[in-house]
Amino acid sequence: METPVGYAGEKDEVLKRLRRVEGQVRGLQRMVEEDAYCIDVLTQVSAATKALQAVALSLLEDHLGHCVANAVAEGGTVADEKVKEASAAIARLVRS
Repeated sequence: METPVGYAGEKDEVLKRLRRVEGQVRGLQRMVEEDAYCIDVLTQVSAATKALQAVALSLLEDHLGHCVANAVAEGGTVADEKVKEASAAIARLVRS
């Protein structure tokens, strides 16, 4: 049996936040279609970016607390792989 993902208990909240971001992006498209002022569009891009970053941090926290913690408890190469994977994910988030 496969272990559920770390965010399984918060899946509805994650989806709710992603739908909110989706609405923000649709709003951005509408702003561009309506020739909104550049700074206003950039302000909304910043808000959508921050909202996505919040989702990413939440998922990362869940991943570390569930997937990585379980792998470390198990030990061996699986633990090493999960830690490397999490480190790479953190590096991608920091660069974005």
